[in-house]
Amino acid sequence: MSHTDLCQSTPYDTLDYAQFSQACRACTQCVLAQTRTQVVVGHGPVPAHLMVIGEGPGEQEDLQGRPFVGKAGQLLTKIFESVGIDREKEVYITNIVKCRPPGNRTPHPSESSTCSPFWIRQLSLVKPKILILLGAPSLKTVLGDIGSITTVRGKWVQQEVPYMPEPLYIMPMFHPSYLLRNASKEKGSPKWLTWQDMQEVKTALDFYKT
Repeated sequence: MSHTDLCQSTPYDTLDYAQFSQACRACTQCVLAQTRTQVVVGHGPVPAHLMVIGEGPGEQEDLQGRPFVGKAGQLLTKIFESVGIDREKEVYITNIVKCRPPGNRTPHPSESSTCSPFWIRQLSLVKPKILILLGAPSLKTVLGDIGSITTVRGKWVQQEVPYMPEPLYIMPMFHPSYLLRNASKEKGSPKWLTWQDMQEVKTALDFYKT
């Protein structure tokens, strides 16, 4: 699986953010539309220097219509806070699929590819300088088979984007739900590594804010 071309055109390229959100909410292109409560488009400032793409909405996200509001989302907020990043004011968050997969299963490749034009358009609307990919499905969908999340997390990857001349800096990280299952904070643990990764992101974010 090769990486996704972030410069490719989408059916939503002429839409502003409000129109785009409406198109997302009206989508019935894959089977996930049949079991969703709400479409979870994304949340955060537009534009934003920092954008996050996770896997897919869970139960709480499906009910509330906002990404990362359950336990994993609360942990993500704490990780941002630990390095001085204000999630509400500085981060736009979305997922590779906008509807909850039944039982929180991993999105099927067909579902991810069907939904890809949405997050590709979101990139051009949000115009981030830095992109965080949370978890293996997000990593594989955006960057292809460049290695497991364990081997590539914390390493910057650069990709060309249509909205700025310089490349987008992409940082893969462990998904917060994985950190909830691996609670140790000892040096070298997933939580400890994620804190190091987020400090790197904070340093890069501060550079763009100056």
